[in-house]
Amino acid sequence: MEIYEMSALEVAEKIKNKEITAMDAVEAVSKSFEQRDKVYNCYTHFNKELALEKAEKAQKRIDDGKADSPLAGVPVAIKDNICTKGDITSCSSKILHNFKPPYDATVIQRLEAAGSVPCGKVNMDEFAMGSTTETSFYGATKNPWDIEKVPGGSSGGAAAAVAADESVIALGSDTGGSIRQPCSFCGVTGLKPTYGAVSRYGLIAYASSLDQIGPIGKNVADVAAMFSIISGKDEKDGTSVNTTPFTLEEITNTADLKGKKIGIPSDYFGEGINEEVAKSVMNAAETLKSLGADVETFSMPIVEYAIPAYYIIACAEACSNLSRFDGIKYGYKSPEAETLRDVYFKSRSEGFGMEVKKRIMLGNFVLSSGYFDAYYMKALKAKGLIVRAFNEAFEKYDFLLGPVAPTTALKIGKGLSDPLAMYLGDIYTVMINIAGLPSLALPCGFDSKNMPVGMQLIGKPFDEKTILAAGNAYQSATDWHKQKPNLV
Repeated sequence: MEIYEMSALEVAEKIKNKEITAMDAVEAVSKSFEQRDKVYNCYTHFNKELALEKAEKAQKRIDDGKADSPLAGVPVAIKDNICTKGDITSCSSKILHNFKPPYDATVIQRLEAAGSVPCGKVNMDEFAMGSTTETSFYGATKNPWDIEKVPGGSSGGAAAAVAADESVIALGSDTGGSIRQPCSFCGVTGLKPTYGAVSRYGLIAYASSLDQIGPIGKNVADVAAMFSIISGKDEKDGTSVNTTPFTLEEITNTADLKGKKIGIPSDYFGEGINEEVAKSVMNAAETLKSLGADVETFSMPIVEYAIPAYYIIACAEACSNLSRFDGIKYGYKSPEAETLRDVYFKSRSEGFGMEVKKRIMLGNFVLSSGYFDAYYMKALKAKGLIVRAFNEAFEKYDFLLGPVAPTTALKIGKGLSDPLAMYLGDIYTVMINIAGLPSLALPCGFDSKNMPVGMQLIGKPFDEKTILAAGNAYQSATDWHKQKPNLV
């Protein structure tokens, strides 16, 4: 087995046992990148020289006994909206195509302190705005299961890189499903942590009250290992909090779900969901029952308000966050600009893609005089109702089960030609961001075209341990996560 085909924990174990080095792991991932990325377009850029330099430092710390973490020496692909010092961080946008941050995001600092090796930036929808990874300045990423289909978004490059063995593990971000939906489409595993569980310092913001960094891996154990490294309070992020630590053994030693109560919102299975997706998720529910869990359905009618509330809140915050990209301080500046007004107008018009412009315009509209109360304030009220609905559900259930997306991966071009359908595809994921909850996405089947189907386990705030342990028990009883696409 090639190094890049292994799980992250398997790679770390071989490094620990001195069978391979961190440099060997980077070389292996680089080899896979060179062989496959012309087809899948997972990376915006792969900095092999810098990665090897960091791998040598990591290996020295490992040899000196100063990097005793579960992922020491493991190469990690980084989503292109997470700042890495001196290396381009562009958000897959023309407006930041040459931006090199002067600092590392907190998650990068924590990974390197643990001996992990950031080794490249992976593709994404521009500024994380999209569900297909087609709005990138660097072109669309292809789904490793079918290159005529999208990998999902906005963390499509991260999920596709893991599925295509171009990385053993990756860091993504999730604003309304951007980790979970690509994991579902690409047949890999990902965690959207509780809001505040992982520092957002160094994450270039889309919607600050919704964004969250999280891991994408080949299985639950890999994801749990990375979460244990990057989570916790950060003085540079006032929204971050101390989390309750857990050991990896607590996750991997969970063999059954006896005593656990799982709720399935019946409203997730109404009009719009593909029959094969629904069947796969309900089959997963039967597997969870066989592991000892008590599973039942319940009504959650607030689901119908999730999409409008999410897009109003997200776009309102986005138009404010993206106002800093003006052609003055850093990033793209239009060569045609002659006046100060030209610099603002032309730089933003030429630097932002169409999807970003749409969301900026929508955000400005809902915040404008005369529409603020009619749209934005109502969306905030809907947010309160969504939080209350989840709180009521968790009075009865340990965690919830549902689909990640109503369909499997779409054909390339379909989402962009019908943006409303693309937005509605986020119906099962956006509520979790609105409520700030943790959610674990993992494979649970395939449709008749051999495309992966994903489910999500939704947990109580800061109770990642429960859903990770449940996910690991499920993966111990099934082999969906072990299925591989036919790669080039």
